[in-house]
Amino acid sequence: MRLTWLGWAGVELEADGATVVVDPLDDAGAVFAPLGDQSAGTPLPEVVAPRAGRAVAGLVTHLHRDHADASALKTALAPAAPILEPPPGGGDAFEELSLAQAEHELTAAGLERRHVAPWDSAAAGPFTLTALPASDGVGDPQVAWLIEAQGTRVLHLGDTMFHGYWWRMARRHGPFNVVLVPVNGAVLGFPHRRPASPLPAALDPDQAAIAVEILGAGLAIPIHAEGYEIDGVYTPVPDAAERFAAAAAERGVPARILQPGETIEL
Repeated sequence: MRLTWLGWAGVELEADGATVVVDPLDDAGAVFAPLGDQSAGTPLPEVVAPRAGRAVAGLVTHLHRDHADASALKTALAPAAPILEPPPGGGDAFEELSLAQAEHELTAAGLERRHVAPWDSAAAGPFTLTALPASDGVGDPQVAWLIEAQGTRVLHLGDTMFHGYWWRMARRHGPFNVVLVPVNGAVLGFPHRRPASPLPAALDPDQAAIAVEILGAGLAIPIHAEGYEIDGVYTPVPDAAERFAAAAAERGVPARILQPGETIEL
């Protein structure tokens, strides 16, 4: 299997001439556009587009705009290939506000979408795709994705916070050859969610190192690391990827920081 890092949380995996993409991002500037002038000047992550028309499935960990970019998914997908995503949370319009932008764009793009609940699997080309538990820091539906092909297991954790399913995931589906793990530990202060929590809504570098140790990762790749910062709204840990690599090394887990567009053989 070949893994190509697309930047932010995006990854493309190739096996037997077919690909799947997870959380590709094309327009990084659109993520905080609804905040208007408040988001002006935020640093944007470097991202690269997936290969066009190749993917037999597009995997979405959750419907926040930085993980569910309809344009990037439409570019990547082969004809009739589906998007696999977590089941909806069933809230009212206010509860679903953080999902509205991606939901609108995905609907407008006319893409086929299928819901996959945690612990359930689907097949696409040579890949077995399994949704595993994840916990969103603001309570929105989220899954992690396990991608298996050619005897290799790659686990993409989205932008989960720390939770107690790590041991079950490792027991049921490990060992994992590669774990892509969020590390920026962003503290959120969105206007529609008050009072705001001072706790990180995604794994910070130290928490991420603990998670990959429990999961028994053969290799850990930090994602969701560099880019975006809006004072009082979105506050990430600086130098998160480097901090994670150091923390993982202390726990005996090999880590590798990839550059956008870099490909490695697994």
